[in-house]
Amino acid sequence: MPDPKNPPEADKAKSRELTSAEAAKLVQRKVVELVDGKGEDGKPTKVRREKRVPVKADEVLSFRDYDTHVVVVTRDGQKFSSADAEA
Repeated sequence: MPDPKNPPEADKAKSRELTSAEAAKLVQRKVVELVDGKGEDGKPTKVRREKRVPVKADEVLSFRDYDTHVVVVTRDGQKFSSADAEA
């Protein structure tokens, strides 16, 4: 029996739709860059450093909200998940 204090229409109103801009804010892409550092022998060298960069809203081709995470596909065919950002 439905709850008279909480009709199903109220549940639909509470769960609003996610926009592509909001989905883009939830995911990040990994970018590897070379920075100055020291090698194992102590000499100056270039060292790889991983950095996370947010996905821009205009890059989003499609997205899907799975309640636990969001998956975004960019215009260049890359797929990113908000579950990867948590790990």
